[in-house]
Amino acid sequence: MFKSLPLSIAISTALFSCATYADDAINLSQQNSSQVSGQAAASAVLSPLAAMNEIDIERITVRGAYFGQQNADAVKTPTLLVDVPQSLSVISSEQIQEQGFVSIADILQYTPGASIGQGEGHRDQMTIRGQNTTADFFIDGLRDDVQYFRPLYNLERVEILRGANALLFGRGGGGGIVNRVTKTANTRESFTSLNANIDTFANTLIAVDHNGVMSNEQALRVNAYYEALDNHRDEYDGDRFAINPTYTNNLSDVTQLVLSYEYIDDDRVVDRGVPSVNGPPLEGFDDTFFGSPDINRTTLQAHVFRARLDHQLSDVWSVNGTLQYADYDKLYQNLYPAGFDEAANTVKLDGYKDETQRENLIAQFNAVGQFDTGTWEHTLLIGAEYGNQDTNNTRRDTLFADSNDDQITFAFTDPLVIPAVSFTDFVRDRASEVSFSSVFVQDEISFNEHFILVAGLRYDQFNIDVVDQREIANGIEDGNNGFLGSDDSEVSPRVGAIYKPTDDLSIYLSLSRSFLPRSGDQFLSLSLTSQALAPEEFENREIGIKWNVSEQLAFTTAYFEVTRENGTVTDPFNPENSLITGTETNGFELQLVGYLTDDWQINAGYSYLDGEETGRVIDNDVSNRTLSQLPENMLSVWNRYQANDQWAFALGLIYQSEQYTSLSNNVELPDFTRVDAAVYYEVSEDLQLQLNVENLFDEDYFPSAHNDNNITIGEPINARLSMSYQF
Repeated sequence: MFKSLPLSIAISTALFSCATYADDAINLSQQNSSQVSGQAAASAVLSPLAAMNEIDIERITVRGAYFGQQNADAVKTPTLLVDVPQSLSVISSEQIQEQGFVSIADILQYTPGASIGQGEGHRDQMTIRGQNTTADFFIDGLRDDVQYFRPLYNLERVEILRGANALLFGRGGGGGIVNRVTKTANTRESFTSLNANIDTFANTLIAVDHNGVMSNEQALRVNAYYEALDNHRDEYDGDRFAINPTYTNNLSDVTQLVLSYEYIDDDRVVDRGVPSVNGPPLEGFDDTFFGSPDINRTTLQAHVFRARLDHQLSDVWSVNGTLQYADYDKLYQNLYPAGFDEAANTVKLDGYKDETQRENLIAQFNAVGQFDTGTWEHTLLIGAEYGNQDTNNTRRDTLFADSNDDQITFAFTDPLVIPAVSFTDFVRDRASEVSFSSVFVQDEISFNEHFILVAGLRYDQFNIDVVDQREIANGIEDGNNGFLGSDDSEVSPRVGAIYKPTDDLSIYLSLSRSFLPRSGDQFLSLSLTSQALAPEEFENREIGIKWNVSEQLAFTTAYFEVTRENGTVTDPFNPENSLITGTETNGFELQLVGYLTDDWQINAGYSYLDGEETGRVIDNDVSNRTLSQLPENMLSVWNRYQANDQWAFALGLIYQSEQYTSLSNNVELPDFTRVDAAVYYEVSEDLQLQLNVENLFDEDYFPSAHNDNNITIGEPINARLSMSYQF
């Protein structure tokens, strides 16, 4: 099954490596009661309804001992993470604050098996187990696939599932998904928390979290923040703000309603980094901006409404239903480097302007039953989902007056003196309507105290209709009348077998599958040819160990193979086109999370990834290339030591080996090691100060790229001073 290390070697390495980690990524720190919204510790392992009242703890229980943050919303059942047959990390709000994370990219850099992409300077983009995506993001279990930078101000935690798993989330997620779990109002206590920070480059953030109890049954919570954006790069600036009020009403002892609205506004300069020079990235111009501050802009306005109802039907069954409506308005325009000639001292620029409006309506229903049949214990999940997504997208190319083209080559100066440029008429004008529906069932069967079987199926019906205004205007002579569409029906299985020698140790095998329709992540890649092709298919085979070493320390390891059939990748020689290919990624992950002593907390992770395309033949020779943005070795360690009641110190390290910027394998980002540090001081029970220093030794490095000539420059040494106050 696997092509890399023999399984025995992999497991032995896992057990004895000093770079180990735990995929459970549990939060073992003591939580301030106001920060966890007054939830009792035990309620963290229960269904959302169980957190309503203490009496509910007796109704739905997790079969196994409580151990820190030991469950995840993403798995949809109250299952201990030690019994989930796949890699899964949970990053708490406390960890986000302590490490000074301000973006999804920050979190992923400390997550094994995942690497970050540049995202063209206007969106979150990631590669998990060799699968690059801009759309495998979820919020409270619901699809959040528009391209933008997701804020962290209103989160309880971030859950990162690795491995293809369409059963829980439907299409996509070939390598894994990221699910953000938001804070909700609670009826237990009122509190207000303020947070403010500023860094070396004057990037400033202010956030407030207020929970007000209205009665024993009702509460209102408001999270809001503002961030003034800045960094080390010339011309970069911007700001963003968001507000998220939530309302909770305990309609009865067994029924809870949660209403939520979020508004996000983001306006910033787009920076696509530096070009390459004959292989490596251009060096010596870490601050130089290869664009125009007037043209390189992106804006986002998003409105997200959500309603969730949880109800306890009986001692055995609980149900929940969620309805979400989201409206996104996104503008993205830019100039970017497309080449650099060192001998001639010239630079080539390209560019375009892109606008997207999308409306998402998604309804989801889940029912969870916990019952016995004879000596077998079942946790049965039955669910259904329906969604409708309307998207309008237009694109205009740049037009340089001197070249009468969308590209131009001119003399390089610092700063650039950019020739006159404008935008053309539409080169793309498309509207799409997507509708999808699915039903799924999964049963976790505990045959005895040692053996568990997880098995399930999901059926998805995916339909897309596209209206291409430019093709309509061009007529039907080329065979394309401008009306495209496809219908896909897919069955996605999941099977996992778990052996538990003890309650705290599990050894598992799993097989899971996922798919992605030909319309792609953003519904833009459907063509006259591709509409008739079968969806892309992903398959994840995994064997792993999860071990709660003690009540304060957890370790996990996983060895896996991910295959992708009928896949599409960006053509490295023409970024506007896609290539159809297959890929295969073999890998190995380790993580250790928890407390080594009462005062020493650790989160250490390592991953080994070997990925290449499959089926590429040139002149009768196999010529498979290494997958891009896939470092072979990634290591991250975060240590926090509590010196006394007031002082704590932390030291972190990120190592990332070489990686190719694109499938061309012509440009390689060098490996790097970055060291981070932090100091914490508790002035009083209500006031805390902290200083985070990123890149302590001022390493020059290139953490990510979008293609061969859009390469991100890592920040130099950067200190961030933060203040938190609760009352």
